[in-house]
Amino acid sequence: MFLNWLNPKKVEAQGKTTSKHFVLNSLINKPANKDEEEIFFGCGCFWGAEKGFWKLPGVITTAVGYAGGAKKNPTYREVCSGRTNHAEVVRVIWNKLEIDLSDLLKMFWECHDPTQGNRQGNDSGSQYRSAIYLTKQDHKTLAINSLEKYQVLLQEKGFGSITTQIETNIDFYYAEDYHQQYLAKPGSRPYCSAMPTNVSLKDFKGSNYKLNSRVWDNFNWEQNHCVLRSSNSPIIN
Repeated sequence: MFLNWLNPKKVEAQGKTTSKHFVLNSLINKPANKDEEEIFFGCGCFWGAEKGFWKLPGVITTAVGYAGGAKKNPTYREVCSGRTNHAEVVRVIWNKLEIDLSDLLKMFWECHDPTQGNRQGNDSGSQYRSAIYLTKQDHKTLAINSLEKYQVLLQEKGFGSITTQIETNIDFYYAEDYHQQYLAKPGSRPYCSAMPTNVSLKDFKGSNYKLNSRVWDNFNWEQNHCVLRSSNSPIIN
């Protein structure tokens, strides 16, 4: 596993976009207010990953972009070349009174296979790596605790070591507008290469789940492409 807490700094969201969320109708570059928090998740192709997160109750806005690389303001073509070392990620702003970071971590771990390294399903390359990029140091312990718990659960089912990169020392750049909420837009190609393990994250040290079980009933990880098959509308808690 890759854990890097050296020289931490706040994750910076960069790039110009004034778009409204196609589903939630919020600004996708909205800053977090006093009751809100921000995090970035990399779990393969960001089209399907973003849809999973925008459906969760308490999520205020989502956006897709590039993080963890060296080049400033990379384009999609540049990221896909593998030469910038950026990961495709989802930016999530959530209301901490309605949904907990624990819930978001549950979605993150369950929606993809975090043991595949620089790959997710049929998509291969460093841009598809599993990653959690944090904006607050006090989220560090919870993220690591969830990883350690999920590793035990995965090993019980025969999976290998988690390769998820967890860092705070990164920059984030918004992807091009046509990528934002791609799967909700007319004419989009219904594509998602995520390979969920069908291993459910249980309680872990520090967890404080706020979403009820009915929310998670909407995600049947045994069914191929269950996120693609689901409604675009947010779930009611």
